[in-house]
Amino acid sequence: MFYHNNVFRSSVFFILLLVLPACSPDKKEKSKSRPPALVVTAIARHQDVPIEIRTFGTMEAAESVTIKPMVSGELTTIGFQEGQNVSEGALLFVIDPRPYQAALQKAQASLARNQILMKNSRKDYERYLQLATEGLVSQEQAEGYRSRADTAAADVAADEAVLENARTQLSYCSIKAPISGRLGALAVDRGNVIKANETALVTINKLSPIRATFTITEQHFSLVQKRLAAGAITVTAAVPDTDGSEQGVVSFLDNAIDPATGTIRLKGRFANKGQLLWPGQFVTLTLVLDVRKQAVVVPGQAVQTGQQGRFVFVIRPDSTAEVRPVVPGPTQGELMVIEQGLQAGEEVVVDGHMRVIPDGKVEIKPAITQSQDNRQITSESRPSTSSASTVER
Repeated sequence: MFYHNNVFRSSVFFILLLVLPACSPDKKEKSKSRPPALVVTAIARHQDVPIEIRTFGTMEAAESVTIKPMVSGELTTIGFQEGQNVSEGALLFVIDPRPYQAALQKAQASLARNQILMKNSRKDYERYLQLATEGLVSQEQAEGYRSRADTAAADVAADEAVLENARTQLSYCSIKAPISGRLGALAVDRGNVIKANETALVTINKLSPIRATFTITEQHFSLVQKRLAAGAITVTAAVPDTDGSEQGVVSFLDNAIDPATGTIRLKGRFANKGQLLWPGQFVTLTLVLDVRKQAVVVPGQAVQTGQQGRFVFVIRPDSTAEVRPVVPGPTQGELMVIEQGLQAGEEVVVDGHMRVIPDGKVEIKPAITQSQDNRQITSESRPSTSSASTVER
């Protein structure tokens, strides 16, 4: 009895071992394959990339003059309109010249009188010198007339100086533009009495050419210094919120780095023929230091950061994604230079990274919106290379 029970139990156990595996479905058949990740891609390509420094700066007039009177008096004439462009030498103001004309005439009269006195004194001295030689008068008398002649000559010299000063004062009554440029707001109206060297009348700013003042960090100093030694550095000034820009050259490098900020000041000079740039304007400045010839570039959003560093997803011919470590370089706009790890012609993911699994399948879809740079390098929809890689329509 006991023996039969053991045999029965052993038989049941053996049958269960054979039946149970046959009843459980195969894991491979049960698990469904993951659908391909939808991504946007771009083709890495060669392009010349300028090595640039970008910073901010402020425009300032190449020359700026605040007009102040050199003499006091009533302002009788204003020869311009506010905001007008003027040429050097143009008449701007006239101060009442009558007091200065009278002073000039007085100086001329005084000079004429003293010139006559000097002439007579010299004749007296010459006559008495001859008489002293003949012994008819003493030498002391002759020396007295010489002193009178010298005094008269000094009076004439003083009058000539007074006359020249009177002419100069009279010339200051007509105020002319010392430089060419654009006039600002008028500070004093006609009819007001203005004081010499005190009253600011108007400011002239020279706009063409114009200059920008800006700073760069000391990390860039040696590179900029070497580049300046080799030749001019091109700098582009762009006005924020507009499409306008102006190209010029770096015209000044300061002689010291500011230890408080770690920056050094530079200036750029721009022709500004269209007067796009304006004094006091805030601008974005780009210095082109070099050009990287035929560098491998991809859109900047293709480069991701992981625990092992920077990488890109490269699309293989079988429509699977490969994780490729790269060494990124400088950027230009939306493009990034790849120093190492990528070859021109390889296809990389630029959108949809979160859905990509390393070595997993991907499905290429066209980008909805693209910039000009991306339009040049983003891949077009391509036919599938496997059943899992189909173009989304």
